[in-house]
Amino acid sequence: MPLEGHYERQTTPLYKLNTRERRAAMAALLLTLATMLGVVFFTVGDSNPGPAKGCIRSQVAGIVGAETISACGQEAVRVCTRAARFDGARAETIVGDCRAQRVRF
Repeated sequence: MPLEGHYERQTTPLYKLNTRERRAAMAALLLTLATMLGVVFFTVGDSNPGPAKGCIRSQVAGIVGAETISACGQEAVRVCTRAARFDGARAETIVGDCRAQRVRF
């Protein structure tokens, strides 16, 4: 059976924050939110430019996950020529990127 005043005693906080402590907590919260927003706005966007002319950069499926294949100049021609000899999604992706970058193979 509940005792008289039992609920109030159990739900009453042990310590109440004063005005100065509430202002400090609010300032810390606002500073944290402003910092988080600054980080988000600073990192938004694509900072990874596309490949230069005569270069390829393909994202293909690898053993553990996505694998990036990058090559320029004669190495790009060699990679594109080798990929053209195979069938499958990996080779098609590389050949498609070679054609998009106008690498002659």
